[in-house]
Amino acid sequence: MTEPSAAFRPLFPRWLWLAGGAAGAAGAAVLYRFPPLAVGWYPRCPLLVLTGLYCPGCGALRAGHALLHGHLGDALGYNPLLVVALPVLLYVLAGHLTDSLAGRRLLPRPTMPGRASWAVVATILVYGVARNLPFFPFSALAP
Repeated sequence: MTEPSAAFRPLFPRWLWLAGGAAGAAGAAVLYRFPPLAVGWYPRCPLLVLTGLYCPGCGALRAGHALLHGHLGDALGYNPLLVVALPVLLYVLAGHLTDSLAGRRLLPRPTMPGRASWAVVATILVYGVARNLPFFPFSALAP
């Protein structure tokens, strides 16, 4: 196998992607097999434990379990932002993974200007606040 050209540099070395992929597959298998509501050993959200407020990630384990079982509606009820963002996150992750394994860029990479990055951060923050509002329609965002 040839070394990557000097102009192309993968985000992480190949071995790290392989180890992360193995850990991710193992985590998905555990999440598939053990529902977060039925076992008590999944970690709890520190913000929820300390303040009683939902963070933007609250409900992500339950949403992941629902998605792994093909229950899109349930997943949307647990964490709609995660469900909507997941295809983009998986595409970007797949792009970095294939780049690292192939040693060159295989998938077109979406670009995000600086203002769009701030818009993503603002969206996550607004979502975190909105899901804690006690009236409809925002109360429907709570997991």
